Amino acid sequence: MSSIYLPRTADALAFAMSTYGIPLLILATTGSAVLTGAAFALEWIPRLAAFGWAGSIVDRRGASVVFHLASLGRAVAFAAGAVLLYLYPSGAVATATVMVLAAATGVLTEFSYIAVETAGAAAGRRAGPRAHRVQAVLLGIDQTATLAGPALAGVLLLAGPPSMLAVVTVLSLLAALLALRTPPSPVAPARAPKGRPGAGLVTGWRTIRALPALGWLVTGLTLSNLSIGLLQAAGPVIVIQHFGQSTTAVGLVWSAAAAATLVAVTICRFALDRLGLWPVGAACSLIASLACLAAALAPDYLSYLVMVAVLMAADGGLAVVLRTLRSRLIPPETFGSTLSATILILLLPFPVAGVLTALTPPDALGYVITACAALQTLGPRLRPPAHRPSSAHLTRLSSARGEPL
Repeated sequence: MSSIYLPRTADALAFAMSTYGIPLLILATTGSAVLTGAAFALEWIPRLAAFGWAGSIVDRRGASVVFHLASLGRAVAFAAGAVLLYLYPSGAVATATVMVLAAATGVLTEFSYIAVETAGAAAGRRAGPRAHRVQAVLLGIDQTATLAGPALAGVLLLAGPPSMLAVVTVLSLLAALLALRTPPSPVAPARAPKGRPGAGLVTGWRTIRALPALGWLVTGLTLSNLSIGLLQAAGPVIVIQHFGQSTTAVGLVWSAAAAATLVAVTICRFALDRLGLWPVGAACSLIASLACLAAALAPDYLSYLVMVAVLMAADGGLAVVLRTLRSRLIPPETFGSTLSATILILLLPFPVAGVLTALTPPDALGYVITACAALQTLGPRLRPPAHRPSSAHLTRLSSARGEPL
């Protein structure tokens, strides 16, 4: 509890408040929708670019060390931002502060996320056959933070931007202190020369290719994320223009989805005890595909909300399967790099979904979502896990990284 779950809870709350609160903060500070969108890009572009660095550094230095330093860096950044916004609540200094804070937060949050995921996988390996229980609890913590973090950030902003930043600072400091109690993860056994920034992603990609079961599951989740990304990007158009609802109704869809995911994660925890990893994963995959198809054909707002909630709940079950599988199959010495590559692959459909939404006429969005649901249904089926990579393959991975085994 104190070594894994409490640090994860503090970091997840800081993660959710910063990710969803930064756009609100910028809009409240600058009053500009253009700058809000630009800051969103500033937050995500460095975050995606940091994947190659984050995985390699976690593999080299260990999850607890990177977790501590990233959380501490985030606390310093938010504390400085709180002071500057208290002294300069508006104007050029305030605008520059929030824009820099968005970029810095994106990078530091990515490092802490890779680190806590690596620590969670190490805890799952120590749990042995009950690894899925650990992953279910961790996913439940993330979903609870996603449900509570944005609301908490919005309430704190009513008292002023410095108040929100101060709370995130405290949460980040708490995560940094608790990270010192996190059990160390395996690290590379030799001090290798620094490689290219993308070397970690290359190592991760090769590891995924060496594990067919993991590769097939990542492919299936990537197709699922394309459907989810389309529903997220097109959600305001569908809910407001097609169903004639308010902007509040858009938020209600995803609040209901987060609540349904929490319930699904709890159910999956017990289902995995009785049925095993692959039957539960196959059932979640089928439910997600059918729910996406039903959401595209939903005749009214209520049925649309229910189907999106079912889709996200099934996706949450698949996430438990993925986390458990990668904690079992990925070699500890390349876990950070493989995790970075996995997350990057899973996130790529979201900008693609944004482009598809922008290029598709509103009346045709239902057809695009239906096509994605069909593609998700026809995607690769789950298959039993393959063995760990052979020693010869690990040697090739080590050579690619420039590290002796």
